Amino acid sequence: MKEKIHQWLEANREEATLFLQKLVQAPSTQGNEAGVQEIVVEKLNAMGLEVDVWEPDGEELAKHAYFYSPKSEFSGSPNVVGVMRGTGDGRSIVLNGHIDVVPAGDTAQWKDDPFSGKIEDGKMYGRGVTDMKGGNVSLLLAMQALQALDVRLKGDVIFHSVIEEESGGAGTLAAILRGYRADAAIIPEPTNMRIFPKQQGSMWFRLMVKGRAAHGGTRYEGVSAIEKTMTVVQHVLNLEKERNARITDPLYKNTPIPVPINLGVVEGGSWPSSVPDLVKLEGRMGVSPEETMEQAKAEMKDWIAKLGDIDPWFKDHPVELEWFGARWVPGTIDTDHELMNALVGKFRQVTGTEPVIEASPWGTDGGLLTHVAETPSIVFGPGVTEMAHFPNEYIVLDKVFEAAEIIALTLLDWCGVEDK
Repeated sequence: MKEKIHQWLEANREEATLFLQKLVQAPSTQGNEAGVQEIVVEKLNAMGLEVDVWEPDGEELAKHAYFYSPKSEFSGSPNVVGVMRGTGDGRSIVLNGHIDVVPAGDTAQWKDDPFSGKIEDGKMYGRGVTDMKGGNVSLLLAMQALQALDVRLKGDVIFHSVIEEESGGAGTLAAILRGYRADAAIIPEPTNMRIFPKQQGSMWFRLMVKGRAAHGGTRYEGVSAIEKTMTVVQHVLNLEKERNARITDPLYKNTPIPVPINLGVVEGGSWPSSVPDLVKLEGRMGVSPEETMEQAKAEMKDWIAKLGDIDPWFKDHPVELEWFGARWVPGTIDTDHELMNALVGKFRQVTGTEPVIEASPWGTDGGLLTHVAETPSIVFGPGVTEMAHFPNEYIVLDKVFEAAEIIALTLLDWCGVEDK
């Protein structure tokens, strides 16, 4: 069966490459996913799957504790699900991929049009090709190969083509709430073919640091919020050190900072000749797979409260902490889970090498699947990690087909095969 799958993938390589190129050439930034989803629907219909297309209900999603999106309604941004029904008595699986991409950014930094889909030296270039349309095509190829070889799986295969992953996962949450869950899931984010049984979570926070205004000529009569912010920044970095010192999981051995706290926005002051009385800091707090979002929030809150022990100013003028904006739920699956064993075994079989098993350095929709849908999830895909969100984003085409072969063989093990 391995050889047959490999031969089918080779025979259909050109057609699949053109399909990926077509996906990349359809810009699908936030709010513009309808066009590319039409291409996905056409493919799923051609495969004979049960296809569901809908625009998520923002009002309903907003009632859920795990919902976040900068949008409140999703007109023109449909979710798509295709179901390949099994014959019964087999384990089901979700194959989850997001279709939204981040903006291209400064086009002057791109060698070609960001949505060109240009092929050169075995690579395809374009925004979203590695994060993660290439992985989505690997999923579809795995399903198509089994169909073409007349393999009848016992368990259902549920393909998600979801929106909004890049801004917090509303598309996957909508698919879960619509009932598209399974016994386990694979998410082909750009891992460089590494296998991630654990995914870091993250959430955005805001700190408001107060001072006392005064004229710059007599600045000693005021208290500079900028100077106080220097203390706050160092205090937050100390929390990052303390949190990461506790992490001893070997899956993080190649990650210098497993759960970073990144300060990404600083705003303060209104006039060069005035002492600033307020500074805003905004950042991203990494959340370990072994903790909950609530535990991480509580630790940050307690840590910020300790600023008064460092500088008496903060006792009477405490820093205000607010949680806002995007968040990604952490997720974990046991390294000896049966799906892990199947995926690792098929990786060895196809590549002849041992897989690299690590923890994800960023959040994915796997946390939502794991916690909300009770669908344990593994992140594994062909994309180039370092090129996600970068100019001149590319994917190595050979890896798209290699991942498809590994996933197809994994489906045989996980879902089971009906005897002819």
